[in-house]
Amino acid sequence: MTEPSFDRHMLEGLVCPVTQGVLSYDAEKQELVSKGARLAFPIRGGIPIMLVDEARKLD
Repeated sequence: MTEPSFDRHMLEGLVCPVTQGVLSYDAEKQELVSKGARLAFPIRGGIPIMLVDEARKLD
């Protein structure tokens, strides 16, 4: 069973919860990336998880 794909139109309405900045979509990793906050927010089952505690820190 494949995961539902992320609706890219949803990205237009989402901002980083830390910086309020723009997010970029990483389709391969299924993440929304905030370069300003250096965080990657996971997308699970087609739903972005916009919680800092769930985000992966970027190097």
